[in-house]
Amino acid sequence: MCWDMGYDKDTGLPTDKSYLECGLPPFLVDSIDAVKKMWELFDRGIRTYREDLYYDELNADINSAEVNGVISSEQAWYLRKKYLRVTRGWD
Repeated sequence: MCWDMGYDKDTGLPTDKSYLECGLPPFLVDSIDAVKKMWELFDRGIRTYREDLYYDELNADINSAEVNGVISSEQAWYLRKKYLRVTRGWD
């Protein structure tokens, strides 16, 4: 299993959204792995010249996967929020 099966009793939706990461295409998994490593360094105060590269590559991969129907819009925004640290105005 990829996720916890707890549900919000008001909405009926899963409380753990990590299921949105199940079954991602390899190119997206690779980009996510690179950004996770980048954030680990960045959060420790270590800056590299590759930060923009990894960030932009993941953003482009999420956009491409969403536009081409490989992932849903819900998945795309989950990934943007979690790995790019961006939100929509109403999140």
